[in-house]
Amino acid sequence: MSTKNNTNYEFRILSSLRRVIRAVDIYSRKLNTELGLTTPQLLCLDALAKCETITLTDLAKTVHLGVSTVNGIIDRLESKKYLTRTRSVKDRRKVFLEISPEGKEIVSRAPSLLQDRLARSLSQLSETEQMEITTSLEQVVELMEVEQVDASPNLFPREQVANSE
Repeated sequence: MSTKNNTNYEFRILSSLRRVIRAVDIYSRKLNTELGLTTPQLLCLDALAKCETITLTDLAKTVHLGVSTVNGIIDRLESKKYLTRTRSVKDRRKVFLEISPEGKEIVSRAPSLLQDRLARSLSQLSETEQMEITTSLEQVVELMEVEQVDASPNLFPREQVANSE
């Protein structure tokens, strides 16, 4: 009897994880189809839209991605005319990124970020429910022995971000 219950829990847990991964995948495909952007590109544009001007390093910190990854994303966004780079007059080593009117327009047309929707939904739960979910997810990570994996709160591992660009 105990084995059957464990199997049922295992199935439910794995099924739930697959559904989360599938939701992320569907969102990514929809975003790419509708706007021609990847999720990391939209994350960067969204961050730029909120602050108007930022350095590459600060943007990388804001979106929790590596500087080299963000640099590639910025190259693609710049080629699409969604942002501009301006070298600092005071310190020629610094380059400022600024969202263009076209970039602002595409951000305004974009669906809300998946993690924004999740954050809003989580905020509707009680603190106890939020704590239980947090504890359970942290335990799942430990059980999968992936606690050493570098992860950002952007629902995409860095490797997937780099490969999707």
